[in-house]
Amino acid sequence: MSLAEIKEAVETLSHCELAELAAFIRERENAAWDRQIDEDFAEDGRLRRVLEEVRENIRAGRLEELP
Repeated sequence: MSLAEIKEAVETLSHCELAELAAFIRERENAAWDRQIDEDFAEDGRLRRVLEEVRENIRAGRLEELP
């Protein structure tokens, strides 16, 4: 099914069905975001070094809590 066909089909949805579809898409996006965060901060993730630096700054007392 093409994107154009999907867009056309969406136009035929009821308000309730459209809300259900929107919730489904949000859930998929949130799950993908969670997976990306997990990968980025994993032991070999691209942001792991940043996480370790922040933790070290916290331990050393170089960071202040935001008001």
